[in-house]
Amino acid sequence: MSLKHTITEDMKKALRAKDSERLGAIRLLLAAVQRREVDERTTLDDAAVMAVAEKLIKQSREAATQFQQGGRADLADKENREIAVWQAYLPEPLDDQALDKMVRDALAETSAESMRHMGAVMAVLKPKLQGRADMARVSKMVKTRLGG
Repeated sequence: MSLKHTITEDMKKALRAKDSERLGAIRLLLAAVQRREVDERTTLDDAAVMAVAEKLIKQSREAATQFQQGGRADLADKENREIAVWQAYLPEPLDDQALDKMVRDALAETSAESMRHMGAVMAVLKPKLQGRADMARVSKMVKTRLGG
């Protein structure tokens, strides 16, 4: 069963259970997926759906931080609850040790020696880490290893 189908089924369950908060978060995710499908005139695969979910999570984290700084804890809590719903559709995140090992393996695979090879290393890592790690954090790890 595809991830998009799973999300649709979860939406139906939330609707039947009258869980309006969960339903709203799932509808936001499905709307974002459908918007991207219409924009690109294609049907998204699981990796692309995960990318959409990651983008929503990143935006909501930023919004929650802004709400917290603005003294609106209620809105920050709402954003955090939505994030929790969306994270259920992403694979289990990698711990630091596993992530470090993958970065080292990618560096060895690409024979990267300097910052000039950063793009090649990230190109190897991105498909492997999609949905499992924050790519900004991975980028920092690669830069540190490359001496940048």
